[in-house]
Formats: sequence, C-alpha cells, structure tokens
Amino acid sequence: MARVSVEYKDHIAYVTLTRGDKMNALDREMVQAIIDAGQGVAGSDARVVVLSGEGKSFCAGLDLMSFAQMGQIDPDEWLMARSHEDANEMQEVAMVWRRVQVPVIAALQGAAYGGGLQLALGADIRVAAPDARLSVMEMKWGIVPDMGGMVLLPRLLRSDLLRRLTYTAEVFDAKQALDWGLVTELAEDPLARAEELAAKIANQSPSAIRAAKRLIERAEAEGREAVLLAESSEQVELIGKAEQMEVISAQMQGRVPVFD
Repeated sequence: MARVSVEYKDHIAYVTLTRGDKMNALDREMVQAIIDAGQGVAGSDARVVVLSGEGKSFCAGLDLMSFAQMGQIDPDEWLMARSHEDANEMQEVAMVWRRVQVPVIAALQGAAYGGGLQLALGADIRVAAPDARLSVMEMKWGIVPDMGGMVLLPRLLRSDLLRRLTYTAEVFDAKQALDWGLVTELAEDPLARAEELAAKIANQSPSAIRAAKRLIERAEAEGREAVLLAESSEQVELIGKAEQMEVISAQMQGRVPVFD
C-alpha cells in the first residue's frame, strides 16, 4: 500500500501521509516514500507545498516494529552514511523539505511525536489543531532526536526548553507549542488554514518566493557579512525582471498577477 500521496492543483503540491490506520507511523517504506515525495516536488513547478497526514494524527513517530528492527542492523552502517548530501536517510525525512525550493506548510492534528515532530519541523510553517499533541519523544525509547531535530529545534526553542523537552520526552499540547514557538498558529481546521496560506503564497512571484526561502535559510545559518551579500545577490536577480514587473503591473491595476 502506498504510504504517501502527491497531488498538484493550482500550483500547490498536496503531500499526504496515507497510513492513517497506523497514525502515519514511520516504517522503512514510509521513510522512503516521504523522501521520494520531497524529491518529486522539488523537480516540479509547484510554488508551495501542503504537508499533512490522513486520519486522526499527523505522524506518531517511528513504527514500533522499526524499533525491533534496530537490533538487527548495524547502526554505524545505517546512520553514519551521508546518503543525501549532508544527511542520512532518516534525517532526510525532515531535511528534504528544507531542500525543496518553495515554502512547505504542515497541517498538524492528533499526535506529532518524535520523528513525526521532526518531520513537521522540516516545514517552513506549522498550523496545528488546538488539541494536537507534540513531543520530543526519543528519550522514551532510550535514544536521542536524530532526524534533523538538533538542526531545527535550536532555531525555535530556548536552550533550557530544548533540554527539558529532550530529557523528559513529555507530551505537550499545541497551545503550549505555540507559546514556545514550535508551531506558527492554531486553527480548528489546520488543513483548511494551510490550504488558505498556500493559495496566498501561490499567487506571489515564484522567483521571489524561492529567493526568500534561500535567503532565510542562509540568514539562519551564516554570519552578517555573508547574509548582507546574499541579500544583494538575490535582489539583483529579481529587480526589473519579468515577474517583478508583472507584480508591479498587477498592483497598479488591482488584479491578481499572472506568471508563466
């Protein structure tokens, strides 16, 4: 059975985890399907991505059978290989969405635990249902976050909160996650709100949106001199080009811009 579906409509890629009967838990097939979906979207003309999970939960983390399989494989061989640029296979589940050149909006309901939370952190924006539950859950199983979490969590959480949540594996609700900065906003229907945001982004200049994502990634990781230079470099490629002129014309004429 397929683990992930990808549909394209109005320049939006809808990526849906389709293992709802298992709370979209991550097994090896799901891991590969998520990576394949991200790579497929990266090669498409989509302008924005909506990432969601069918059923009651977004993603409850690693499938219990995956823990059993851990004892049967060489962890060094499995995890130390850089099979996806700077990441291993498990890390790419989250990091592939940072590599996708366009914004990714995750819609969270039910559980977003462990690897499921790290997958959500790979998105640019996270919209959560008020009753969604989240957890940095790896410590419950005697392991540490290792699916990109330690790249992504420190960008959002204070150090003491990051340590507390990692050490305790406690479950917290979406309102608390909002207060801490782990989710962007709450919505009674997070998928509908994600689609609303996606439609707004899809109507922006595609080249400017891609430039903005590249620039933000650099701004979060590099020093002042490099970021100032990157600002200038990205802007040079936008000013006066066809898409920017169409944005200006549309603004002046009070209409929606049209891009090729």
